[in-house]
Amino acid sequence: MQHNSQEPELAPAIIVIFGITGDLSRRYLLPSLYHLIKDGLLHEKTEIIGVTRGATTAEELLRTTKLCDQDSYNVCDPAALKKMHTHTRMVQMSLTGSADYAQLHQLLDDIEEKQGVCMNRLYYLSIPPQVYSPVIRLLGEQALNTSCQHGRAMTRLLVEKPFGFNLESAKELIKTTAEVFGEEQIFRIDHYLAKETVQNILTFRFQNPIFETLWDHRHIADISISAYEKIDIEGRATFYEPLGALRDFIQSHLIQVLAIVTMDQPKQFDSEYIHVAKQQVMQEIVPVPADQVDKWTRRGQYNGYREEVNNPNSTTETYAEITTFINSDRWQGVPIHLSTGKALHERKTEVRVGFRGAQGNSNNHLRFRIQPNEGIELDLVTKRPGFSNEIDKTAMDFSYAHDFESHGHPDAYERVLVDAVRGDHTLFATSEEVLASWRVVQPVLSEWAKRTNDLFFYPPGSNPLEATSQS
Repeated sequence: MQHNSQEPELAPAIIVIFGITGDLSRRYLLPSLYHLIKDGLLHEKTEIIGVTRGATTAEELLRTTKLCDQDSYNVCDPAALKKMHTHTRMVQMSLTGSADYAQLHQLLDDIEEKQGVCMNRLYYLSIPPQVYSPVIRLLGEQALNTSCQHGRAMTRLLVEKPFGFNLESAKELIKTTAEVFGEEQIFRIDHYLAKETVQNILTFRFQNPIFETLWDHRHIADISISAYEKIDIEGRATFYEPLGALRDFIQSHLIQVLAIVTMDQPKQFDSEYIHVAKQQVMQEIVPVPADQVDKWTRRGQYNGYREEVNNPNSTTETYAEITTFINSDRWQGVPIHLSTGKALHERKTEVRVGFRGAQGNSNNHLRFRIQPNEGIELDLVTKRPGFSNEIDKTAMDFSYAHDFESHGHPDAYERVLVDAVRGDHTLFATSEEVLASWRVVQPVLSEWAKRTNDLFFYPPGSNPLEATSQS
């Protein structure tokens, strides 16, 4: 993948991926690492260690992984592929075996000794959330939370969502993690924040004063953030059945995007001040009151889901939407709609901002298209050509594919990996942000757990906004 100028200069690193044979690793992490190697962004001494419980070789793993789907004709660059094979090795170990972690520690020390340099160590937990805690504890028990002492290298922990199952479990996981790793070492991954359009929201708002001066309740009528997928759960019953759409997307991704859309301008555009601004607005998001869940939320399940997960009584939602508000002077009274679902009529992730008209209507809409067809679009009311005074809507459209065709931009997971290696926390969630997002959805989760008659059902490929049936 082609990138623009000003590429980061990264220090040598050992990237340890727990669960390297899993779906997330094969679909995102390994292809991203291949492209970073191909584009020369990783230090030449960087090593990739795959932790697996089975007897899989690096050659078998890389041969059966689609590394080059984004390349021309899906053909890998031979030199990059060879380099990836050379710098990838597998370690077979038990996730709960203390002796195996001691051997892992020795392996990392041996790599550094051979390379003759102190290296950043990254532990990427691409594993089920229920085993986060024991893995983190064992990393600490075997002193894998520290790096070699004679250099400036750092040891970092990368954790995939969901970070916790509810508010209480998130608090407990944060406590457990903090006993082993410092907050500066922890990188809680939200790959949506690494998407180019999401990052551009801040630039668009704060570098274009024509919009930032209108960015409040006096000028904005409503905000909608949606993430729709045409695919279903794709056989991931074990992962999805205990989770559901509210935890899978709204609690993690969409509330983070909401914070980017509504935060005040930070004092400085660096990681520390951006997180301060995000945390402030996330603390002001109003949780849906328990007695208002029926009014401000909806949940649905696509037909056939229960058969997929082999649970005829499942109430796990594959579609979820909530409406919330922000208790601040800037956003007082502005409804914010968050929705997500699977097996829907379209694939679309976007932020939609509706501006107030003279009579309170929203003729002007601003859309940040996160995927697909990434870009920014503004609806304007214009007069049709001719002698009549008929009006129509016209879109002013900025498209990444059109305007930055020759530049390209890094994939979200490429950005995640690069920022973790260089220690940039900007696109990662803090402990406070994680807890704030759980506080927003916890009342809804608690109420939904008590009932079953509010779940509607929709045919795969349909629009859930049109679904009203219950069964």
